[in-house]
Amino acid sequence: MDKELIIRSSSEDVDFALLKDGKLIELQKDEESNDFSVGDVFIAKIRKAVPGLNAAFVNVGYEKDAFLHYHDLGPKLPSLLKFTKRVSTGKLKDFSLKNFPFEKDIDKDGSIADVLKSNQSLLVQIVKEPISTKGPRISSELSIAGRYIVLVPFSDRISISQKIESKEEKDRLKRLVKSITPQGFGIIVRTVAEGKKVAELDKDLQNLLSRWTAMCKKLNKAHHPSKVLGEMNKASSMLRDIFNDTFTSIHVDDETLYYQIKDYVQEIAPNKESIVKLYQANVPIFEKFGIERQIKTSFGKTVSMAKGAYLIIEHTEALHVIDVNSGNRSNKANNQEDTALEVNIIAATEIARQLRLRDMGGIIVVDFIDMTSADNRQQLFNHLRDEMKDDRAKHKILPPSKFGLIQITRQRVRPEMNIKTQEENPDDIINGSEVDAPIGIVPKITHDLEQLFKKDYKKLTLNTHPFIAAFLTKGFPSTRSKWFFEHKKWVKVLPRDAYTYLEYHFFDKNGKQIK
Repeated sequence: MDKELIIRSSSEDVDFALLKDGKLIELQKDEESNDFSVGDVFIAKIRKAVPGLNAAFVNVGYEKDAFLHYHDLGPKLPSLLKFTKRVSTGKLKDFSLKNFPFEKDIDKDGSIADVLKSNQSLLVQIVKEPISTKGPRISSELSIAGRYIVLVPFSDRISISQKIESKEEKDRLKRLVKSITPQGFGIIVRTVAEGKKVAELDKDLQNLLSRWTAMCKKLNKAHHPSKVLGEMNKASSMLRDIFNDTFTSIHVDDETLYYQIKDYVQEIAPNKESIVKLYQANVPIFEKFGIERQIKTSFGKTVSMAKGAYLIIEHTEALHVIDVNSGNRSNKANNQEDTALEVNIIAATEIARQLRLRDMGGIIVVDFIDMTSADNRQQLFNHLRDEMKDDRAKHKILPPSKFGLIQITRQRVRPEMNIKTQEENPDDIINGSEVDAPIGIVPKITHDLEQLFKKDYKKLTLNTHPFIAAFLTKGFPSTRSKWFFEHKKWVKVLPRDAYTYLEYHFFDKNGKQIK
Protein backbone atom coordinates (compact mmCIF):
# COMPACT_ATOMS: atom_id res chain seq x y z
CA MET A 1 0.00 0.00 0.00
CA ASP A 2 1.50 3.29 -1.18
CA LYS A 3 0.35 6.63 0.19
CA GLU A 4 1.06 9.95 -1.49
CA LEU A 5 0.24 13.45 -0.29
CA ILE A 6 -0.21 16.03 -3.07
CA ILE A 7 -0.28 19.67 -1.95
CA ARG A 8 -1.50 22.46 -4.22
CA SER A 9 -0.94 26.04 -3.09
CA SER A 10 -2.66 29.19 -4.31
CA SER A 11 -2.64 32.78 -3.09
CA GLU A 12 -5.63 32.25 -0.77
CA ASP A 13 -5.66 28.61 0.30
CA VAL A 14 -3.87 25.27 0.17
CA ASP A 15 -5.46 22.00 -1.02
CA PHE A 16 -4.32 18.61 0.30
CA ALA A 17 -5.06 15.38 -1.57
CA LEU A 18 -4.23 12.05 0.04
CA LEU A 19 -3.83 9.17 -2.44
CA LYS A 20 -3.83 5.49 -1.52
CA ASP A 21 -2.45 3.35 -4.36
CA GLY A 22 -3.23 6.24 -6.72
CA LYS A 23 -6.85 6.60 -5.59
CA LEU A 24 -8.05 9.80 -3.91
CA ILE A 25 -9.21 9.01 -0.35
CA GLU A 26 -9.03 12.38 1.41
CA LEU A 27 -9.30 15.98 0.27
CA GLN A 28 -8.85 18.93 2.61
CA LYS A 29 -8.62 22.67 2.18
CA ASP A 30 -6.67 25.09 4.39
CA GLU A 31 -8.31 28.49 4.00
CA GLU A 32 -6.61 31.59 5.36
CA SER A 33 -10.02 32.97 6.32
CA ASN A 34 -10.76 30.05 8.68
CA ASP A 35 -10.10 31.46 12.16
CA PHE A 36 -11.98 28.72 14.01
CA SER A 37 -10.18 25.45 13.31
CA VAL A 38 -10.45 22.36 15.47
CA GLY A 39 -7.76 22.58 18.18
CA ASP A 40 -7.57 26.40 18.37
CA VAL A 41 -7.65 27.80 21.93
CA PHE A 42 -9.44 31.09 22.73
CA ILE A 43 -9.66 33.32 25.76
CA ALA A 44 -13.44 33.84 25.68
CA LYS A 45 -16.26 35.53 27.55
CA ILE A 46 -19.30 33.73 28.94
CA ARG A 47 -22.33 35.39 27.35
CA LYS A 48 -24.98 33.62 29.42
CA ALA A 49 -25.64 30.30 31.13
CA VAL A 50 -28.84 28.46 30.15
CA PRO A 51 -29.85 26.08 32.96
CA GLY A 52 -32.57 24.51 30.80
CA LEU A 53 -29.90 23.22 28.38
CA ASN A 54 -27.32 22.86 31.15
CA ALA A 55 -25.00 24.76 28.84
CA ALA A 56 -23.59 28.22 28.23
CA PHE A 57 -23.33 30.40 25.15
CA VAL A 58 -19.82 31.79 24.86
CA ASN A 59 -18.46 34.72 22.84
CA VAL A 60 -15.34 33.53 21.00
CA GLY A 61 -15.44 36.29 18.38
CA TYR A 62 -17.54 34.37 15.84
CA GLU A 63 -20.78 35.89 14.49
CA LYS A 64 -22.73 33.25 16.45
CA ASP A 65 -21.98 32.32 20.04
CA ALA A 66 -20.15 29.05 20.68
CA PHE A 67 -21.96 26.29 22.58
CA LEU A 68 -20.42 24.91 25.78
CA HIS A 69 -22.25 22.03 27.47
CA TYR A 70 -21.73 21.19 31.14
CA HIS A 71 -20.24 17.80 30.22
CA ASP A 72 -17.57 19.60 28.14
CA LEU A 73 -16.37 21.72 31.06
CA GLY A 74 -14.08 19.07 32.51
CA PRO A 75 -13.78 18.26 36.24
CA LYS A 76 -10.88 20.71 36.76
CA LEU A 77 -12.88 23.79 35.68
CA PRO A 78 -12.41 25.67 39.03
CA SER A 79 -8.61 25.22 38.75
CA LEU A 80 -8.66 26.44 35.12
CA LEU A 81 -10.75 29.51 36.03
CA LYS A 82 -8.44 30.39 38.92
CA PHE A 83 -5.31 29.90 36.76
CA THR A 84 -6.74 31.98 33.87
CA LYS A 85 -7.68 34.84 36.17
CA ARG A 86 -4.30 34.95 37.94
CA VAL A 87 -2.30 34.73 34.69
CA SER A 88 -4.49 37.33 32.91
CA THR A 89 -4.03 39.84 35.76
CA GLY A 90 -0.26 39.25 35.88
CA LYS A 91 -0.29 37.79 39.40
CA LEU A 92 1.03 34.41 38.27
CA LYS A 93 4.27 34.23 36.27
CA ASP A 94 5.00 30.51 36.69
CA PHE A 95 3.06 28.58 34.05
CA SER A 96 4.44 25.13 34.91
CA LEU A 97 1.53 24.15 37.29
CA LYS A 98 4.17 22.54 39.52
CA ASN A 99 3.32 24.66 42.56
CA PHE A 100 -0.19 25.65 41.51
CA PRO A 101 -2.80 24.57 44.11
CA PHE A 102 -5.68 22.74 42.41
CA GLU A 103 -9.28 23.45 43.39
CA LYS A 104 -11.92 20.83 44.17
CA ASP A 105 -13.40 19.12 41.07
CA ILE A 106 -16.90 20.10 39.97
CA ASP A 107 -19.81 17.67 40.43
CA LYS A 108 -20.20 15.57 37.27
CA ASP A 109 -24.01 15.89 37.51
CA GLY A 110 -24.07 19.55 38.56
CA SER A 111 -25.69 22.62 37.02
CA ILE A 112 -24.03 25.11 34.67
CA ALA A 113 -25.40 28.04 36.69
CA ASP A 114 -23.45 26.88 39.76
CA VAL A 115 -20.02 27.05 38.07
CA LEU A 116 -20.19 29.75 35.37
CA LYS A 117 -21.42 33.34 35.40
CA SER A 118 -22.00 35.95 32.69
CA ASN A 119 -18.94 38.00 31.60
CA GLN A 120 -16.55 35.48 33.15
CA SER A 121 -13.30 34.87 31.21
CA LEU A 122 -12.50 31.28 30.31
CA LEU A 123 -9.98 29.36 28.18
CA VAL A 124 -11.85 27.19 25.65
CA GLN A 125 -10.87 24.98 22.73
CA ILE A 126 -12.68 24.46 19.42
CA VAL A 127 -13.84 20.84 19.11
CA LYS A 128 -16.27 21.37 16.22
CA GLU A 129 -16.00 24.09 13.59
CA PRO A 130 -18.99 26.31 12.69
CA ILE A 131 -21.29 24.25 10.46
CA SER A 132 -24.32 25.58 8.57
CA THR A 133 -26.33 27.83 10.93
CA LYS A 134 -24.51 26.75 14.10
CA GLY A 135 -21.62 28.41 15.89
CA PRO A 136 -18.53 26.44 17.00
CA ARG A 137 -18.76 23.69 19.64
CA ILE A 138 -16.18 24.19 22.38
CA SER A 139 -14.70 22.52 25.44
CA SER A 140 -12.81 23.84 28.43
CA GLU A 141 -10.89 20.55 28.76
CA LEU A 142 -7.78 21.73 26.94
CA SER A 143 -5.38 19.45 25.09
CA ILE A 144 -2.36 20.20 22.89
CA ALA A 145 -1.62 17.52 20.30
CA GLY A 146 1.90 16.50 19.36
CA ARG A 147 3.31 13.81 17.11
CA TYR A 148 3.50 11.04 19.72
CA ILE A 149 1.60 12.42 22.71
CA VAL A 150 -1.19 14.82 23.63
CA LEU A 151 -0.57 17.17 26.58
CA VAL A 152 -3.56 17.70 28.92
CA PRO A 153 -3.15 20.57 31.44
CA PHE A 154 -4.84 20.30 34.86
CA SER A 155 -4.82 16.51 34.82
CA ASP A 156 -2.84 13.66 36.36
CA ARG A 157 -3.98 10.85 34.08
CA ILE A 158 -1.78 8.89 31.66
CA SER A 159 -3.76 7.16 28.91
CA ILE A 160 -2.50 4.88 26.14
CA SER A 161 -4.13 4.59 22.72
CA GLN A 162 -6.48 1.61 22.53
CA LYS A 163 -5.16 0.83 19.06
CA ILE A 164 -1.88 -0.32 20.65
CA GLU A 165 -2.77 -3.97 21.29
CA SER A 166 0.32 -5.32 23.06
CA LYS A 167 -0.01 -5.18 26.85
CA GLU A 168 3.79 -5.21 27.22
CA GLU A 169 4.11 -2.18 24.93
CA LYS A 170 1.33 -0.35 26.78
CA ASP A 171 3.07 -0.97 30.10
CA ARG A 172 6.43 0.13 28.64
CA LEU A 173 5.00 3.38 27.28
CA LYS A 174 3.14 4.11 30.49
CA ARG A 175 6.33 3.63 32.50
CA LEU A 176 8.37 5.86 30.17
CA VAL A 177 5.79 8.64 30.00
CA LYS A 178 5.28 8.58 33.77
CA SER A 179 8.98 9.23 34.26
CA ILE A 180 8.95 12.43 32.15
CA THR A 181 5.48 13.89 32.79
CA PRO A 182 5.61 17.20 34.72
CA GLN A 183 3.37 17.76 37.74
CA GLY A 184 -0.06 19.20 36.92
CA PHE A 185 -0.23 17.71 33.42
CA GLY A 186 -1.73 14.54 32.01
CA ILE A 187 -0.59 12.68 28.88
CA ILE A 188 -2.41 10.75 26.17
CA VAL A 189 -0.03 8.49 24.25
CA ARG A 190 -0.90 8.27 20.53
CA THR A 191 -0.78 5.13 18.38
CA VAL A 192 2.33 6.28 16.45
CA ALA A 193 4.32 6.26 19.72
CA GLU A 194 4.45 2.46 19.57
CA GLY A 195 8.08 1.35 19.69
CA LYS A 196 9.47 4.85 20.26
CA LYS A 197 12.26 5.63 22.73
CA VAL A 198 11.97 7.93 25.72
CA ALA A 199 14.15 10.60 24.06
CA GLU A 200 11.69 10.96 21.17
CA LEU A 201 8.72 11.16 23.55
CA ASP A 202 10.50 13.72 25.73
CA LYS A 203 11.39 15.89 22.72
CA ASP A 204 7.72 15.92 21.73
CA LEU A 205 6.71 16.76 25.31
CA GLN A 206 9.14 19.69 25.55
CA ASN A 207 7.77 21.08 22.29
CA LEU A 208 4.21 20.92 23.67
CA LEU A 209 5.25 22.54 26.97
CA SER A 210 6.83 25.38 24.96
CA ARG A 211 3.53 25.91 23.14
CA TRP A 212 1.67 25.94 26.48
CA THR A 213 4.09 28.53 27.89
CA ALA A 214 3.82 30.70 24.77
CA MET A 215 0.02 30.61 25.08
CA CYS A 216 0.09 31.58 28.76
CA LYS A 217 2.37 34.54 28.02
CA LYS A 218 -0.28 35.95 25.66
CA LEU A 219 -3.04 35.93 28.30
CA ASN A 220 -1.85 39.02 30.18
CA LYS A 221 -2.33 41.35 27.20
CA ALA A 222 -4.91 39.40 25.21
CA HIS A 223 -8.17 40.98 24.15
CA HIS A 224 -11.23 39.02 25.31
CA PRO A 225 -12.28 37.19 23.15
CA SER A 226 -9.25 36.30 20.99
CA LYS A 227 -7.24 33.31 19.80
CA VAL A 228 -4.26 32.57 22.07
CA LEU A 229 -3.12 29.24 20.62
CA GLY A 230 -3.59 28.28 16.98
CA GLU A 231 -3.42 24.76 15.62
CA MET A 232 -0.27 24.35 13.52
CA ASN A 233 -0.67 24.88 9.77
CA LYS A 234 -2.76 22.27 7.99
CA ALA A 235 0.22 20.65 6.25
CA SER A 236 2.04 20.01 9.51
CA SER A 237 -1.08 18.97 11.45
CA MET A 238 -2.06 16.55 8.69
CA LEU A 239 1.39 15.00 8.61
CA ARG A 240 1.43 14.87 12.41
CA ASP A 241 -1.81 12.86 12.42
CA ILE A 242 -1.49 10.57 9.39
CA PHE A 243 2.21 10.28 8.50
CA ASN A 244 3.66 6.77 8.76
CA ASP A 245 6.07 4.39 7.00
CA THR A 246 3.59 3.66 4.19
CA PHE A 247 4.08 7.17 2.74
CA THR A 248 6.11 6.98 -0.45
CA SER A 249 6.05 10.62 -1.58
CA ILE A 250 4.90 14.14 -0.74
CA HIS A 251 4.67 16.52 -3.71
CA VAL A 252 4.38 20.29 -3.15
CA ASP A 253 4.07 22.99 -5.81
CA ASP A 254 5.06 25.94 -3.60
CA GLU A 255 8.72 26.50 -2.65
CA THR A 256 8.08 28.13 0.74
CA LEU A 257 5.68 25.36 1.77
CA TYR A 258 8.10 22.76 0.43
CA TYR A 259 10.85 23.87 2.82
CA GLN A 260 8.40 24.04 5.75
CA ILE A 261 7.21 20.48 5.13
CA LYS A 262 10.74 19.20 4.49
CA ASP A 263 11.86 20.64 7.84
CA TYR A 264 8.87 19.12 9.64
CA VAL A 265 9.36 15.66 8.09
CA GLN A 266 13.07 15.88 8.90
CA GLU A 267 12.06 16.49 12.51
CA ILE A 268 9.49 13.69 12.87
CA ALA A 269 11.01 11.09 10.51
CA PRO A 270 14.57 11.96 9.38
CA ASN A 271 14.88 8.83 7.23
CA LYS A 272 11.84 9.95 5.17
CA GLU A 273 13.04 13.47 4.35
CA SER A 274 13.88 12.50 0.76
CA ILE A 275 10.25 11.69 -0.12
CA VAL A 276 9.33 15.42 0.02
CA LYS A 277 9.63 16.73 -3.54
CA LEU A 278 9.13 20.18 -5.08
CA TYR A 279 6.84 19.97 -8.13
CA GLN A 280 7.89 22.40 -10.89
CA ALA A 281 6.32 21.10 -14.13
CA ASN A 282 4.05 23.26 -16.30
CA VAL A 283 1.07 20.91 -15.98
CA PRO A 284 -0.97 21.80 -12.84
CA ILE A 285 -0.09 19.43 -9.99
CA PHE A 286 -3.64 18.10 -9.44
CA GLU A 287 -3.98 17.40 -13.15
CA LYS A 288 -0.63 15.62 -13.32
CA PHE A 289 -1.61 13.16 -10.56
CA GLY A 290 -5.13 12.60 -11.91
CA ILE A 291 -6.77 14.32 -8.94
CA GLU A 292 -8.92 16.74 -10.96
CA ARG A 293 -10.39 13.79 -12.86
CA GLN A 294 -11.14 11.92 -9.63
CA ILE A 295 -12.74 15.00 -8.04
CA LYS A 296 -15.04 15.46 -11.06
CA THR A 297 -16.17 11.81 -10.92
CA SER A 298 -16.36 11.40 -7.13
CA PHE A 299 -18.36 14.34 -5.78
CA GLY A 300 -21.60 14.21 -7.74
CA LYS A 301 -24.95 12.79 -6.66
CA THR A 302 -24.20 9.63 -8.69
CA VAL A 303 -20.89 7.84 -8.13
CA SER A 304 -19.84 5.18 -10.66
CA MET A 305 -18.05 2.06 -9.44
CA ALA A 306 -16.43 -0.98 -10.99
CA LYS A 307 -18.41 -3.37 -13.21
CA GLY A 308 -21.28 -0.98 -13.88
CA ALA A 309 -22.50 -0.60 -10.31
CA TYR A 310 -23.11 2.87 -8.88
CA LEU A 311 -24.11 4.79 -5.76
CA ILE A 312 -26.76 7.49 -5.33
CA ILE A 313 -25.87 9.86 -2.47
CA GLU A 314 -28.58 12.15 -1.05
CA HIS A 315 -28.02 14.77 1.66
CA THR A 316 -30.22 16.48 4.23
CA GLU A 317 -29.26 18.68 7.19
CA ALA A 318 -29.15 15.77 9.67
CA LEU A 319 -29.07 12.63 7.52
CA HIS A 320 -27.23 11.13 4.55
CA VAL A 321 -28.75 8.32 2.51
CA ILE A 322 -26.68 6.14 0.17
CA ASP A 323 -28.42 3.78 -2.26
CA VAL A 324 -26.44 0.91 -3.81
CA ASN A 325 -27.38 -0.06 -7.37
CA SER A 326 -26.09 -3.02 -9.37
CA GLY A 327 -26.57 -1.24 -12.72
CA ASN A 328 -26.71 -3.81 -15.53
CA ARG A 329 -25.02 -6.60 -13.58
CA SER A 330 -28.14 -8.41 -12.40
CA ASN A 331 -27.90 -11.09 -15.10
CA LYS A 332 -24.12 -11.48 -15.19
CA ALA A 333 -23.42 -13.73 -12.18
CA ASN A 334 -24.51 -17.32 -11.52
CA ASN A 335 -27.32 -16.26 -9.22
CA GLN A 336 -28.84 -13.16 -7.65
CA GLU A 337 -27.23 -13.71 -4.25
CA ASP A 338 -23.71 -13.83 -5.74
CA THR A 339 -24.42 -10.64 -7.71
CA ALA A 340 -25.73 -8.88 -4.60
CA LEU A 341 -22.69 -9.86 -2.52
CA GLU A 342 -20.21 -8.86 -5.24
CA VAL A 343 -21.82 -5.44 -5.79
CA ASN A 344 -22.23 -4.83 -2.05
CA ILE A 345 -18.54 -5.55 -1.36
CA ILE A 346 -17.49 -3.14 -4.14
CA ALA A 347 -19.94 -0.56 -2.75
CA ALA A 348 -18.68 -0.93 0.85
CA THR A 349 -15.13 -0.12 -0.28
CA GLU A 350 -16.33 2.95 -2.21
CA ILE A 351 -18.60 4.12 0.64
CA ALA A 352 -15.71 4.04 3.14
CA ARG A 353 -13.73 6.16 0.68
CA GLN A 354 -16.62 8.57 0.07
CA LEU A 355 -17.18 9.20 3.79
CA ARG A 356 -13.55 10.29 4.20
CA LEU A 357 -13.39 12.12 0.91
CA ARG A 358 -16.48 14.26 1.51
CA ASP A 359 -15.97 14.27 5.30
CA MET A 360 -19.59 13.25 5.73
CA GLY A 361 -20.84 13.26 9.31
CA GLY A 362 -23.90 12.65 11.44
CA ILE A 363 -26.14 9.70 10.60
CA ILE A 364 -25.50 7.82 7.35
CA VAL A 365 -27.99 5.17 6.20
CA VAL A 366 -26.81 2.80 3.47
CA ASP A 367 -29.34 0.78 1.50
CA PHE A 368 -27.35 -2.21 0.28
CA ILE A 369 -28.82 -4.77 -2.13
CA ASP A 370 -30.85 -7.33 -0.15
CA MET A 371 -29.10 -10.62 0.64
CA THR A 372 -30.83 -13.68 2.08
CA SER A 373 -27.70 -15.35 3.46
CA ALA A 374 -26.76 -14.37 7.03
CA ASP A 375 -23.13 -15.31 6.28
CA ASN A 376 -23.07 -12.91 3.34
CA ARG A 377 -24.53 -10.10 5.46
CA GLN A 378 -21.86 -10.73 8.11
CA GLN A 379 -19.12 -10.78 5.43
CA LEU A 380 -20.36 -7.40 4.14
CA PHE A 381 -20.42 -5.93 7.65
CA ASN A 382 -16.88 -7.16 8.39
CA HIS A 383 -15.59 -5.80 5.07
CA LEU A 384 -17.10 -2.34 5.66
CA ARG A 385 -15.64 -2.26 9.17
CA ASP A 386 -12.17 -3.20 7.84
CA GLU A 387 -12.36 -0.57 5.09
CA MET A 388 -13.17 2.13 7.65
CA LYS A 389 -10.34 1.20 10.04
CA ASP A 390 -8.09 3.96 8.67
CA ASP A 391 -10.79 6.63 9.09
CA ARG A 392 -9.55 9.09 11.73
CA ALA A 393 -13.04 10.40 12.52
CA LYS A 394 -14.83 8.61 15.35
CA HIS A 395 -17.49 6.34 13.91
CA LYS A 396 -19.79 3.46 14.76
CA ILE A 397 -21.27 0.90 12.36
CA LEU A 398 -24.38 -1.14 13.17
CA PRO A 399 -24.89 -4.62 11.63
CA PRO A 400 -27.27 -4.91 8.66
CA SER A 401 -30.97 -4.77 9.51
CA LYS A 402 -33.58 -7.18 8.10
CA PHE A 403 -34.16 -4.67 5.31
CA GLY A 404 -30.48 -4.69 4.27
CA LEU A 405 -29.83 -1.24 5.78
CA ILE A 406 -26.57 -0.42 7.55
CA GLN A 407 -26.51 2.62 9.82
CA ILE A 408 -23.28 4.53 10.43
CA THR A 409 -22.66 7.43 12.78
CA ARG A 410 -19.57 9.47 11.97
CA GLN A 411 -18.19 12.41 13.89
CA ARG A 412 -18.45 15.70 12.07
CA VAL A 413 -16.05 18.39 13.33
CA ARG A 414 -15.86 20.62 10.24
CA PRO A 415 -18.16 21.48 7.32
CA GLU A 416 -18.62 18.73 4.76
CA MET A 417 -16.49 18.97 1.63
CA ASN A 418 -18.87 19.94 -1.17
CA ILE A 419 -17.47 20.41 -4.67
CA LYS A 420 -19.43 21.46 -7.72
CA THR A 421 -19.02 18.76 -10.37
CA GLN A 422 -21.41 20.05 -13.05
CA GLU A 423 -20.60 22.50 -15.83
CA GLU A 424 -22.56 24.96 -17.94
CA ASN A 425 -24.58 23.22 -20.65
CA PRO A 426 -23.25 24.47 -24.04
CA ASP A 427 -26.60 23.41 -25.62
CA ASP A 428 -28.58 25.69 -23.29
CA ILE A 429 -26.43 28.74 -22.55
CA ILE A 430 -29.47 31.08 -22.56
CA ASN A 431 -31.19 29.34 -19.65
CA GLY A 432 -27.92 28.62 -17.86
CA SER A 433 -28.68 24.93 -17.19
CA GLU A 434 -25.94 22.55 -16.09
CA VAL A 435 -24.85 19.05 -17.08
CA ASP A 436 -22.29 16.53 -15.87
CA ALA A 437 -18.71 17.31 -16.86
CA PRO A 438 -17.46 15.41 -19.95
CA ILE A 439 -14.81 13.79 -17.78
CA GLY A 440 -17.68 12.10 -15.92
CA ILE A 441 -19.37 10.61 -19.00
CA VAL A 442 -16.20 9.03 -20.39
CA PRO A 443 -16.23 6.18 -17.82
CA LYS A 444 -19.87 5.45 -18.81
CA ILE A 445 -18.97 5.30 -22.51
CA THR A 446 -15.93 3.12 -21.72
CA HIS A 447 -18.03 0.72 -19.68
CA ASP A 448 -20.67 0.38 -22.43
CA LEU A 449 -17.91 -0.15 -24.98
CA GLU A 450 -16.36 -2.97 -22.93
CA GLN A 451 -19.75 -4.72 -22.75
CA LEU A 452 -20.07 -4.51 -26.55
CA PHE A 453 -16.53 -5.85 -27.08
CA LYS A 454 -17.46 -8.86 -24.92
CA LYS A 455 -20.33 -9.55 -27.34
CA ASP A 456 -17.71 -9.71 -30.13
CA TYR A 457 -18.74 -6.73 -32.22
CA LYS A 458 -16.05 -6.38 -34.90
CA LYS A 459 -16.40 -2.76 -36.00
CA LEU A 460 -18.00 -0.10 -33.85
CA THR A 461 -18.83 3.53 -34.54
CA LEU A 462 -19.55 5.97 -31.72
CA ASN A 463 -21.71 9.00 -32.49
CA THR A 464 -21.53 11.76 -29.91
CA HIS A 465 -21.61 15.52 -29.33
CA PRO A 466 -18.63 17.37 -30.98
CA PHE A 467 -17.24 18.42 -27.56
CA ILE A 468 -17.23 14.83 -26.29
CA ALA A 469 -15.85 13.55 -29.60
CA ALA A 470 -12.93 15.99 -29.33
CA PHE A 471 -12.36 15.00 -25.72
CA LEU A 472 -12.11 11.31 -26.73
CA THR A 473 -9.84 11.74 -29.76
CA LYS A 474 -7.44 14.61 -29.04
CA GLY A 475 -4.02 14.30 -27.37
CA PHE A 476 -1.67 11.35 -27.04
CA PRO A 477 -2.46 8.90 -25.80
CA SER A 478 -6.10 9.84 -26.39
CA THR A 479 -8.95 7.95 -24.72
CA ARG A 480 -9.67 6.22 -28.04
CA SER A 481 -6.01 5.15 -28.31
CA LYS A 482 -6.20 3.64 -24.83
CA TRP A 483 -9.26 1.64 -25.91
CA PHE A 484 -7.28 0.31 -28.87
CA PHE A 485 -4.20 -0.61 -26.79
CA GLU A 486 -6.37 -2.49 -24.30
CA HIS A 487 -8.86 -4.26 -26.60
CA LYS A 488 -6.99 -4.30 -29.95
CA LYS A 489 -10.12 -2.92 -31.64
CA TRP A 490 -10.44 0.51 -33.28
CA VAL A 491 -13.53 2.61 -32.58
CA LYS A 492 -14.61 5.21 -35.12
CA VAL A 493 -15.79 8.40 -33.39
CA LEU A 494 -18.15 10.68 -35.34
CA PRO A 495 -19.20 14.11 -34.01
CA ARG A 496 -22.91 14.86 -34.37
CA ASP A 497 -24.02 18.50 -34.13
CA ALA A 498 -27.66 17.54 -33.53
CA TYR A 499 -26.87 15.53 -30.36
CA THR A 500 -27.33 16.98 -26.89
CA TYR A 501 -24.20 17.38 -24.80
CA LEU A 502 -24.30 13.98 -23.06
CA GLU A 503 -26.04 11.98 -25.79
CA TYR A 504 -24.17 9.13 -27.49
CA HIS A 505 -25.05 6.02 -29.54
CA PHE A 506 -23.12 3.01 -30.85
CA PHE A 507 -23.55 1.63 -34.39
CA ASP A 508 -22.42 -1.72 -35.82
CA LYS A 509 -20.53 -2.32 -39.10
CA ASN A 510 -23.80 -2.16 -41.06
CA GLY A 511 -24.65 1.25 -39.63
CA LYS A 512 -27.42 -0.17 -37.44
CA GLN A 513 -27.83 1.40 -33.99
CA ILE A 514 -26.99 -0.93 -31.10
CA LYS A 515 -29.56 -0.74 -28.31
